[in-house]
This record gives sequence, C-alpha cells and structure tokens, in this order.
Amino acid sequence: MSESKKYAVFGAGSWATAIVKMLCENLEEVGWYMRSTYTKEHLLKEQHNPSYLSSVEFRTEQLKLSNDINKIAEWADVLIFAIPSAFMYSELEKLTSDITNKTVVSAVKGIIPESGLLVGEHFHDIYHIPFENIAVIAGPCHAEEVALERLSYLTISCADAVKAKAIAKNLSSDYIKTKISDDIIGVEYVVMLKNIYAIAAGIAHGLGYGDNFQSVLMSNSIREMKRFIKKMHKMKRNINNSAYLGDLLVTGYSVFSRNRMFGNMIGKGYTVKSAQMEMNMVAEGYYATKSAFELNKTNQKKTRLPIINAVYEVLYENKNPKKVFQKLTEKLD
Repeated sequence: MSESKKYAVFGAGSWATAIVKMLCENLEEVGWYMRSTYTKEHLLKEQHNPSYLSSVEFRTEQLKLSNDINKIAEWADVLIFAIPSAFMYSELEKLTSDITNKTVVSAVKGIIPESGLLVGEHFHDIYHIPFENIAVIAGPCHAEEVALERLSYLTISCADAVKAKAIAKNLSSDYIKTKISDDIIGVEYVVMLKNIYAIAAGIAHGLGYGDNFQSVLMSNSIREMKRFIKKMHKMKRNINNSAYLGDLLVTGYSVFSRNRMFGNMIGKGYTVKSAQMEMNMVAEGYYATKSAFELNKTNQKKTRLPIINAVYEVLYENKNPKKVFQKLTEKLD
C-alpha cells in the first residue's frame, strides 16, 4: 500500500468528522462524501460541520467534498465508511461504481440490518471485496475527545498487516496512538456489542443503580462479550486488550457516550421513540441489540446472554426496565 493512496470518508456524523480531522493531519487531500447538500455548503462557507463537532475547523482546500457517493468512491483508493448501520444499506444502494479493487474500511458500529451481516462480511458478499482488502477501525476513542485533541487510541484490524499499518499511519498524530490487529471479525463484533452494554449501563444509571452495581455490570459485560465473540469467531485473542475491554469501558462510562445517554433516558422513563426523537445522534446500540439477540437466537447452541436479553426485553418487548433489571441483578456475579 503506497503512500500515494487517496483516502475518503463516507458519512457526516461526529465519528466521520473526527476521522476526517485525523486524516487531515497527515494527507494533503481527503475525500468526504456527505448526503446533505446543506452540510456541504455550510462546511465550504464556515469551515466546520454545522451539526457535529462544530468546534473542529477544516481547511476546505484540503477537502474534496461531494454529495455524489460514486464520485468520491471513484476518486479514492481507501474508502472509510462511517455511516450509521441503520442507513448503510440505503446509502450503498446509490453506489454503482466498481469498488472491487479498493480498500474498504469500516468505522460503522453495528450489523447491517437488511443483510444481517457485519459490515466487512456485507462488502465481501455483496461487493466482492477480498477479505484482505477490508479493515476495521476500533477504539477506545470518542469523536468528541478527538475534536479536543485529547490523547486517544485506535486499533486498525485487517488480515493484511501492510494495509493495516498504512491506514494506522495515516490516522496517527501527536494525540492519536494506533496499533494493528488481525482479529477483524472479533473487533467488528466488539464495536457492535459495546454499544448494547453501554445502553445497559445507562438504563441502570437512570434507574438509580450506583457505581458498585455498574462495576459488576461491566465485569459481567466483558465476559458475556467474550462468550458471544468466541461463539461467532473462535481464535486466540486477549479480551482484556484495549480494542475489547478498553472500548467497552469508554463507551459504558463516558459522558460522551450516546448509547449510555440513550439508556439513561430509557431508565428515567422515556419511551424508545421519545428518547430517539430527543437525541440528535443515532444510538447504534438500539439496532445492535436486535441484531445480537437474533444472531444468538438462530445459533444452534445458544450463548448465555443475560445482559443483551435484558436490554432487548426493554427496547423491543416494552417490558418495564425496573422489573427487568431487578431480575438481571440475580443473574450477575
């Protein structure tokens, strides 16, 4: 993977904006696809995203902006997707360009609902991208802290170590430390599952549970996550590494976590719909909960997932959060 590769980001949310900021530290030009014409025009005029991380200012001459997904896909060699999983399918339906020989990087935090596949699997099965040309960006890292240039860590997973190192280098800076991994499937599942556990932590907080219970909840969450991932993709991995445990902790505890915020609102009595309407960002864990529950349901040997099941009951079966979590407390250790 040569230094002359052109990079582009697809999406205009907070994580997409943060990734563009990281790339702009290292590259002369960065492609950026966004659906909204208003966002593009505002960015060109005011040098910042009007809706997300508005404190981050860009040099617009460094950006190749477009509302045409095919234009950016044709221009770039490395395509980084940071579109919420619930909207990925509809955005990709606009894609008519041949991306078979491109490097595709997922910064998406969930399974694509329409196909039931991880983002990497979806690109492999539908767009025939070889697995060695697919990578995943994982944390622990919040977009808001990237905007503030606080020290953050990223893990880049790819079967091809050369590609992983090249991507990691172009995302690195004084405030971004990177490492690489070959556990692409495991890391993709973590990126999805951590948001479910963050919702659980938020519900618990909204119900009035304290730090003692939260620590038990997080401890059980990492073990539940390990069981789930091992069932889906068995390989040697240290679940206590930053890409797994670290990403879970920052998402479960941080004030910047939209999934924790969403869960907190549910715990305080908001309906799912009212919580979604009040938040101006997508809580990926809502969609991930259904995906994880259904994946386990269709598995021949089901994994014990008391926390995921509890969140599913609250979000999709409209069960009383207080009663569900009272039962959950008896299943944790």
